[in-house]
Amino acid sequence: MSIRFIEENKIFKLDSKTSTYIFGVFEGNYLVHYYYGAPIPDTDVEQLRIRPGFASFCPDSPSARVFNFSPDVTPLEYSTFGAGDFRLSAFAVKNSEGNKVTDLRYVSHEIYSGKKPIPGLPSLYVNTEDEADTLEVLTEDKVTGARVTLVYTVFKEYGAITRCVKVENASDKPFYIDTVHSLCIDLPGNDYEMLDLYGRWVKERSLDRYPLHRGIQSIKSKRGSSSHNHNPFTALVSKGANEDYGECYGFNLVYSSNFSIDVEVDGFRSSRLVMGINPEGFSWYLAPGETFYAPEAVMVYTNKGLGEMSRIFHRLYANNLIRGKWKKAKRPLLINNWEGTGMNFDHDKLVSFAKHAKDIGLEMLVMDDGWFGKRDHDNSSLGDWYVAEYKLQKGLSGLIKEVNDCGLKFGIWFEPEMISPDSDIYRAHPDWCLHTEGRDKSIARTQYVIDYSRKEVRDHIYSMMYDILSNNNIDYVKWDFNRNLTEVSCAQLPPEKQGEVFHRFVLGTYEIMDRLTTDFPHILLENCSGGGGRFDPGMLYYSPQIWTSDNTDPIERLTIQFGTSMCYPASTMGAHVSANRRTGYETKMNVALWGSFGYELDPDKLTPEEKAEIKDQIALYHKYYDVIHYGELYRLITPFENEFHVAWELVSEDKNEALVTVVEIKRAYDEFFMLRLKGLDPEKLYEIEETGDTFSGAYLMNAGLNLTHRPHGDGLSYRVHLLAK
Repeated sequence: MSIRFIEENKIFKLDSKTSTYIFGVFEGNYLVHYYYGAPIPDTDVEQLRIRPGFASFCPDSPSARVFNFSPDVTPLEYSTFGAGDFRLSAFAVKNSEGNKVTDLRYVSHEIYSGKKPIPGLPSLYVNTEDEADTLEVLTEDKVTGARVTLVYTVFKEYGAITRCVKVENASDKPFYIDTVHSLCIDLPGNDYEMLDLYGRWVKERSLDRYPLHRGIQSIKSKRGSSSHNHNPFTALVSKGANEDYGECYGFNLVYSSNFSIDVEVDGFRSSRLVMGINPEGFSWYLAPGETFYAPEAVMVYTNKGLGEMSRIFHRLYANNLIRGKWKKAKRPLLINNWEGTGMNFDHDKLVSFAKHAKDIGLEMLVMDDGWFGKRDHDNSSLGDWYVAEYKLQKGLSGLIKEVNDCGLKFGIWFEPEMISPDSDIYRAHPDWCLHTEGRDKSIARTQYVIDYSRKEVRDHIYSMMYDILSNNNIDYVKWDFNRNLTEVSCAQLPPEKQGEVFHRFVLGTYEIMDRLTTDFPHILLENCSGGGGRFDPGMLYYSPQIWTSDNTDPIERLTIQFGTSMCYPASTMGAHVSANRRTGYETKMNVALWGSFGYELDPDKLTPEEKAEIKDQIALYHKYYDVIHYGELYRLITPFENEFHVAWELVSEDKNEALVTVVEIKRAYDEFFMLRLKGLDPEKLYEIEETGDTFSGAYLMNAGLNLTHRPHGDGLSYRVHLLAK
């Protein structure tokens, strides 16, 4: 097995394809972390525990009085608050006496093949039991009766380990969970640089990189979503690590609400990282006998650079996170009407849309916002999920029939977590929106957030969605989420449970998404949150693709897509060609092909020349589909390091095909341009389709392609397609 317990040393050894992870049971039943890094065979690792000497300000433990041991300097496996460790705490409960002192000690463990799901939460899964092994370590705080199970799963072939936490109240008194991180790890030294994906609406997931410093550095969201501003991902990398070389520790949280990632460098240059639910605004009342499950965290280690770290995440998520029919089935090529019409459409307009879309080779029409209630502007009708027949004069079924008769599938837009003040549902149930008594209700995009922590609210909304989806031939749902959570409290919950609303809200969202994908397994669900405001692994468990950003400008998309690719595969990135953006259709297509491809424009307004160009693009989409969706990504030149060119490459698993894309952001003064490729088989010969030239994989990777005479100019782009001979 990939997980062993070495009895004589009392250590747990977890071995993946690219890493070894070791922790053990120390004196006093403390769980101590020893090692995480490149594979090692050793089991005598006691020397890795010892830290520098310390003064009386680092307290000893009465139950583990041995040389060089203090909870304050020892690399603890799962740190707690108030019992001698003054660094970042992974876990704390407030007991019935009102204090938060918590001290977890080892009780027992279990090792088994496979992996269990987490009740109510998205998580990675196994296709067969032999894909992974799992370790469950039971710990206990004897004073509060908190029994905390630390769960580790090793995915043997991916260099990845997942971690989650289960908390049980085994006492006869309630307590509050005050802090519950899913992951805690202590790494020796602080010679790391921290990477994160920051941004805002229409500028999501840009890459930031900075050296660790003494003190605490944090990445957080308290918006009720993972957010446009920060992503629940970070990496600690060795100084100078690049795409091909250097140590990389990647961390990603499978969660779609408030999260926190904190790294503390202490006075001895040790670095501790904790990741999980953001403790700010969170508490969970746990009655005797009750259980709480924290979300799952994913850890990836490699010493072969950022590119290999990303490819491990990509392979893992494509095979063990994304589920259902659309995991492998070819996805329909869609056109969305939003940028073409906004809410200004009717039956005839959409039918005309469909006819022209079919003429150029598209496969699905998605009807976006504006089809329900009295929705002519964004100030009404969210929550009134019944058809606006003054727009769709033949009803939804009549529209879908005519679209299907054109030869297109049909998709539809919902925003199920929102409610408009001007809506029938709000007038009937004004208490159903999130609000705090006595305070103003913040409004954004002229809408409120409906309270998904309440079961009757969820059931009501889903019943309307179910009626639409079960009575019509719908193959796709775009699920949007266009504002963040404010005045977060629930009228149905008692005061001691108000700290649970953020988490209960996202659990409610997960529940409805699970019901939808269970009841309608044929439907392709695409997640959206004003573009990429909830681009996280939690959403990918339900929706195999996410609208990457509302920004469809191809040059702006470069930083967005390069950043997103740090841990999310190409198949998950919704990327469309749109009208009225700088650059021609060639560059729009080349950038959008790096993702789940589609169109955002009005086909009725296309010129004959544009229609012919798009027909050619669609033929290329089908031609390159497999290498894009299932190939391995190599970031050749990133927009974070070069202001002139960017380039990326996708290589098929068997290394018989590669697609290279180059975009010239602005014309370089020195136009001599050699591009070294990656990921090819050095022994194979590759023919460049565009020129007929043939080179060995070794030549292409070591000498490179001379692209000096390719087209030059601001916003120009081109592809290089290689096939093994």
